[in-house]
Amino acid sequence: MSHVISGKRPVSAATRVRVERSIDTLGYRPDGLARSLRTRRTHMVALILPDITNPYYPVLARGLEAGIEPDGYRAFICSSDGDADRERAYLREVCDRGVDGIVLDSFHLTVDDLQVATGGRLPLVWIGGAAMEHPGVDSVRSDDDAGAYEATQHLVERGHVRIAMIDGPPGSGMARRDGYRRALADAGLAVYPEPSPRTDWTREGGRTRVAALLELDPRPTAVFCSNDLTAIGALDAARAAGLTVPDDIAIVGFDDIEAAALVTPALTTVVNPAIDIGRTAAAMLAERMTDGFARAARTVTLPSPLIVRGSS
Repeated sequence: MSHVISGKRPVSAATRVRVERSIDTLGYRPDGLARSLRTRRTHMVALILPDITNPYYPVLARGLEAGIEPDGYRAFICSSDGDADRERAYLREVCDRGVDGIVLDSFHLTVDDLQVATGGRLPLVWIGGAAMEHPGVDSVRSDDDAGAYEATQHLVERGHVRIAMIDGPPGSGMARRDGYRRALADAGLAVYPEPSPRTDWTREGGRTRVAALLELDPRPTAVFCSNDLTAIGALDAARAAGLTVPDDIAIVGFDDIEAAALVTPALTTVVNPAIDIGRTAAAMLAERMTDGFARAARTVTLPSPLIVRGSS
């Protein structure tokens, strides 16, 4: 039976048929725990994310799963709500459960947190934000700085001079903020207002923050939102204030989630290539799980082009 299940040794067709019929009849399932004790592999990886309700992250998870499944791996997902203590707890727990690797997106954790949790012995890929400066941690991310720069430059070229930014939660989106500010500086424009308001990267957060911006005198004529859910909330706020987008106020988002093309007007946004980030993270994790820590850590940065639609 073991040769039929594992496929590691040749078995005659007749024998295979008899064994497979017996397996179906008996309802036999291999003991995964016993197998993992023999091989020292669980064929499970953990994906730790800030917010699984954000439409960006399920697409990323789909890319990761597509990348690891051909090698017989499965992923289980932990959603931390962006809470640093929960992220640390998840790291400890998945290490205790014996996962073979981790893919992590965190706004808060440090090199020390990773070292304490993994002992420096477990393959880990860091996704999103700045690269993690750790000799054993690979990183994959979108080019947020360039994407935010292009988005802001696009608004400048449309003649806007009061361009606000709706920033994300503390610790997040630093490269997006840098790209926005750099584009304004290159155009000889000031950040307006200063400091940029923050949100929790939700639709309601965007609606609330942009509603407050519209009370300013003079109000901004354009808003760059650091994610698409915030930008969709900005569309809500503009509509509630009786403004027309983009004639009265232009709005640009970041991520290019599916809903960005479905709202009215369709949202101009920066692509954050979720499925490609997931697939790349899978490939980098597979290399680490196979080769260990022999090679130096590396960072892969994927392009983030601007998609111009009706909101700008």
